[in-house]
Amino acid sequence: MAYRVRPCRSHEELAQAWGAIGHYFGWVPNPEEVERFTKLLPAERTHAAFDGKKLVAGAGAFTFDLTIPGPVAVPCAGVTAVGTLPTHRRRGLLTRMMRAQLDDVRERGEPIAALFASEETIYGRYGYGLASLRQEMRLPRGRSALRVGTPPRSGAVRLVDNDEALRAFPRLYERVRRTTPGFLSRSRDWWELRRLRDDPERRSPGAGPLNYALLERGGRPAGYALYRIAQQEEGGHWQRRLRVIEALGLGFPATREVWRFLLEIDQVDEILAWLLPTDHPLMHIVARPDSLDLHTKTGLWVRLVDVGAALSARGYAGDGRVTFELQDSFCPWNTGMWTLAEGAAKRSRRRPDVRLDAPALGATYLGGFSFAQLARAGLVEEARRGGLARADALFRTDRAPWCPEIF
Repeated sequence: MAYRVRPCRSHEELAQAWGAIGHYFGWVPNPEEVERFTKLLPAERTHAAFDGKKLVAGAGAFTFDLTIPGPVAVPCAGVTAVGTLPTHRRRGLLTRMMRAQLDDVRERGEPIAALFASEETIYGRYGYGLASLRQEMRLPRGRSALRVGTPPRSGAVRLVDNDEALRAFPRLYERVRRTTPGFLSRSRDWWELRRLRDDPERRSPGAGPLNYALLERGGRPAGYALYRIAQQEEGGHWQRRLRVIEALGLGFPATREVWRFLLEIDQVDEILAWLLPTDHPLMHIVARPDSLDLHTKTGLWVRLVDVGAALSARGYAGDGRVTFELQDSFCPWNTGMWTLAEGAAKRSRRRPDVRLDAPALGATYLGGFSFAQLARAGLVEEARRGGLARADALFRTDRAPWCPEIF
């Protein structure tokens, strides 16, 4: 029987589409969850594959604005909930959904798509490149002292309720988002239903409530932290872990004060964080950097759907010129020669400086990786002497891209 791929048309189809990935995590979305989730991801943005009348695979895309170097925000499709039931794997359904989804993204005028990959070997074939890294931290509380010479405390932190957090935190996040490549826009529904919501029945075993901590400096909000404390019996002893979900500050002094608060919470044995950027100042805040026990993980994957629009939207570090010979087999409208000059990318007949494919261009787009790095890995070719250096001079950024939330 022929398979069909189309957008979902009802809540029932949405539940089945999300259930395709939920199957692997033991999650079956209930009607309340579907109703809530459709405020963030409408039916028409979830594609599904059908075997006859049975829905067997799904792939969704949130509507975001993504901050890119400049800094400037551009429309971005946030790919999510991609899954195929185990009964229908290896039949080309994922490729067909990716085809339908990227065609839809292009028609909507979103020049970029991005995702977090639960399986890193999948998305390169569809033109996604690893564009950022994240770090996980595991710090013993007994080794969390701040470095010698840290200035005295400036500002005060207080715990607030959900309502006050909803008033204060989005404004702070938005100020950080505007200057940080990799950050994604958040609607009020997103804050209410996803970031600040705390359902007791969905907490992991031993986890306490979600805490909302607000930093004020000079009487004004300057930073915040979302965290939980979880306790578990291990070997006859209770172990308490502070799990930092998100911690942001307006500039370094505020960031330091938010983390000073978290690092000095008593009665915990360990402090954990999962989504730190590779250049987070925490390494320079604590007295014992080695005790952070940092582990590097993959972060955001980026796909340029409209190369001309995406490259022209980005800010650059200079006024030079570079020509790319791009190969994009999954979105062939991007294939060809592109010259980037004076901040705009246009079709070109010039001799190329750099040869690369779509995943490599996605990897360099946010500034997380240089063209020279990718060339050393055999993923980019220098077609003209000095081409890598010219490309890197233009794409250089002064901070690592950071996406603080997996979607």
